[in-house]
Amino acid sequence: MSPRWRNWAANAAFGLLVLAAAIWAMVAAWFHTGGVWRGAALGLLALAASAILILRSRSRAQAWVALALAALCVGVPYALLQPRRDRDWAPDVAHGITGTVDGDRVTLDNVRAFRWTDKDHAAEAWTTQTVNLNDLTSLDLFTSTWNGPKIAHVLASFGFADGRHIVFSVEIRRENGEAYSTLGGFVRQFEQVLIAADEEDIVKLRTTDRGEDVNLYPIALSPEKRRELFLNYLALGNDFAAHPRWYNTVTGNCASSVYRMVNDNIAPLPFDWRLLLTGGVPDYLNNLGFLAGTGTMEERRARAAISARAKEIPAGADYSTWIRGN
Repeated sequence: MSPRWRNWAANAAFGLLVLAAAIWAMVAAWFHTGGVWRGAALGLLALAASAILILRSRSRAQAWVALALAALCVGVPYALLQPRRDRDWAPDVAHGITGTVDGDRVTLDNVRAFRWTDKDHAAEAWTTQTVNLNDLTSLDLFTSTWNGPKIAHVLASFGFADGRHIVFSVEIRRENGEAYSTLGGFVRQFEQVLIAADEEDIVKLRTTDRGEDVNLYPIALSPEKRRELFLNYLALGNDFAAHPRWYNTVTGNCASSVYRMVNDNIAPLPFDWRLLLTGGVPDYLNNLGFLAGTGTMEERRARAAISARAKEIPAGADYSTWIRGN
């Protein structure tokens, strides 16, 4: 490559780096400022990026120094942002699951049992429940999609001999008045919370009130591994409560957080792109031999679809029994 083309390529790479950094900083500024401060921050970032690019044409060294100083000015305050547990939370994420273990008996605090009247309103209830790990009989994976099959929310439902199902779901912890944002999830806009709820709350909200496409996949695990996974979910909830964490759209979401928990504490699992495009989690688990039952993946998906059935539930029927076709 000639010196001229090398110079052009170096300038283009530097320009793309500045552009990417400026866009990321503007997204962060958008979500962490408001009013006149938001406009001032965005304007200052645009001015700084322009000045660095102009400086590049005069002195490469000075341009790199200016970029480093700008990165420090943005990066240090961003790094100092700390997740909290004492914000004015939205009602449905006001409490994360915590609990204690006494031999085979587990006491769960803050199990959500909302009864939704529509997708935004519910009769609120938080319960304390005691379960016996010897009565743990099943594990099901729920996936819920709303804008196409590629991205899904994933939930784990543990069934007990008395008919109870306790669902664990890693979710964003929104403040009152906040709405979910994919971009916000990249720049420390939300904390994480582990919600535990009954299926008539957390699954019915998705099948019926939100009108999402929900699938139910039975999971094949030994009783020992099922018990171990349940206790690890509880430990994760206790850890979230003691040490708040940021949600991240990719690295700290409903699938990646659980993958990390299982990989670190139960058994190593191969990483796969389907953990990022979470709609592929059932295929990933099927490849690892964790989906119960037989048939092709297409046949499994057809059997797993429960939203239409859930919307036809008759008055007085048990929700968990009905969606399983029992």
